[in-house]
Amino acid sequence: MPYGAHEAMEAHEILSDTINMIDHFAMYATQCQDAELVQILNRHIDQAIQHYNNLVEYTHDYSQVPNTATHTRSPVQPGQIHYGLTNPQQKAPQLRMSTMSTQQIAHAVLSAHKNSAKNHMSAALECADPNVRQLMVDGAVACEQAAYEIFRYMNQKGWYQVPTLDNHTAKTMLHSYKAVQQPQPQM
Repeated sequence: MPYGAHEAMEAHEILSDTINMIDHFAMYATQCQDAELVQILNRHIDQAIQHYNNLVEYTHDYSQVPNTATHTRSPVQPGQIHYGLTNPQQKAPQLRMSTMSTQQIAHAVLSAHKNSAKNHMSAALECADPNVRQLMVDGAVACEQAAYEIFRYMNQKGWYQVPTLDNHTAKTMLHSYKAVQQPQPQM
């Protein structure tokens, strides 16, 4: 089964990016001093390898795509997220580093997942083959969920603070929208 130019190029880009992400996560895991983050990294590496292998196998033999998408999110209540800014740290690039801090590693992992989710979804929109398209969508969802896991880890440590609006401002803005009644089908 031949591929269109777009999906062949998109698959190539996603596979290359996934290799890069796996390599970086493996390096971060060896440098990381936080056992919880190392466990997260190892799970994310395993997940990325599974996605990578599924895409490689399908693009090699056009076999049926295994239904291995495990999109499960641990239940999170809004109260479990810390909102507001509390003495945010000043930040600047560090031009001379030999190792990364746990916080820098977490930020790098979050950034990689966010970008990978965007790239996967963009790639999915260019794919004609329904199985390649689904693999790309599954990859986007997996990266979104992994990004949320890292966000929660960082938020709990105070490294990713969520700015807020005044409650009245947020309500005024969001309450300016109203629901639309579905039209009744005409017979």
